Amino acid sequence: MKIYLLSLGAGLLVGIVYSLLNVRSPAPPVIALVGLLGILVGEQIIPFAKTIINKEPAAVSWLHQIKPHMFGHLPKGTNPADIKPSDKV
Repeated sequence: MKIYLLSLGAGLLVGIVYSLLNVRSPAPPVIALVGLLGILVGEQIIPFAKTIINKEPAAVSWLHQIKPHMFGHLPKGTNPADIKPSDKV
């Protein structure tokens, strides 16, 4: 979860700098996000095609290549009782 918050914070910081400089973002946000989605999907076409060519089930490519890369691994929650005092920041 920390990486998502850092990413959001970086985006907010860039947005603030753009606002202070009175500069508009290079692309409307929806167009930029669609472009990023295209990049993610495009990265998966070759591995998925290899799976199809090798006659492996599509689920193999989905579980081992596409899902982890496109959706990431969400952090697992920890029990506060399991955290050692030396681990706290």
